[in-house]
Amino acid sequence: MATKERVIPAPPLNPETKPFWDAARRHELSLPFCRPCGAFFYYPRAACPRCLSPDLEWRAVSGGGTLHTFTVVHRGQRGFPLGSPYVIAVVELAEGPRMMTNLVGIEPDPTTIRIGMPVEVTFEDATAEVTLPHFRPSGGGA
Repeated sequence: MATKERVIPAPPLNPETKPFWDAARRHELSLPFCRPCGAFFYYPRAACPRCLSPDLEWRAVSGGGTLHTFTVVHRGQRGFPLGSPYVIAVVELAEGPRMMTNLVGIEPDPTTIRIGMPVEVTFEDATAEVTLPHFRPSGGGA
């Protein structure tokens, strides 16, 4: 029996998101930074969500953070490119913003995953054009 190839939808590329995806392809986590109020934010957009300033720049971030919340998906949407079970997580980055992501490198079992556990970014070269940032437990596990 032939294995089904994983199909990754292309992320939306526009002036606000392209720097994020370009950095991911270089295996770097980069976020918009507001010069006037000095805050990183995520998701990328044309103006700072705190002060509404359009005076932004892209800066690399550490890629470290803590697990804010998670759920284990046992039955994903038909055609979704991840095999079940998988972990959807919200990570609070050391720099402050929270990102929705996938937690990898750990059994998708709620008894082994702990809110507040330290995590770090890792990258999956899903296709030649798309690199996905995921997070995994840092320091060798939970």
